[in-house]
Amino acid sequence: MHATTAPRHTAPTLTVLCAALLVAACAPMSARYSQEQLPNAVKVPDGHQVAMQTVGVGKIAYECRAKKDMTGHEWVFVGPDAALNDRSGMQVGTYVGPPATWANLDGSKVTATQVAVAPAGAGNIPYQLVKANPATGSGAMQGVSYIQRVATRGGVAPSSPCGMESVGAKQWVPYQADYIFWKSA
Repeated sequence: MHATTAPRHTAPTLTVLCAALLVAACAPMSARYSQEQLPNAVKVPDGHQVAMQTVGVGKIAYECRAKKDMTGHEWVFVGPDAALNDRSGMQVGTYVGPPATWANLDGSKVTATQVAVAPAGAGNIPYQLVKANPATGSGAMQGVSYIQRVATRGGVAPSSPCGMESVGAKQWVPYQADYIFWKSA
């Protein structure tokens, strides 16, 4: 058998190409994100920059409860249970509640307080802007100031009946949304 050797220029070219692809894959995703098309209510204030973008894929729990004014019953949002994935589909964290908690697989996590919501189209949970509380644990969630929920699909309250006979019943509804994490610039 006769072994063949690649031309000398192939290895450096291949190395440069692989390095370029690796840098592109690891580059922050902030360059591709714009708030221009979002309602003003859910835009992050100036002075912040995108730190991380994730896609939340999971389900939201609703519970049938009496309305506060006691005029009937309604499905009430209880909390999410979702995986947070990067744009390639690799899981990087979780989003669960209550209380609403975004956790990175590096051990850091953050809770937040809702600032605003805006309609996201029929059949979709609304866009949302929350102000982050100080993070716990060291890692990606350290310094997060705001989190946006955008590009929502599904997740609205069930359409099934909610009445006296179903008080306390829970239903899980599938949903997906982008969660954009912002830090002070």
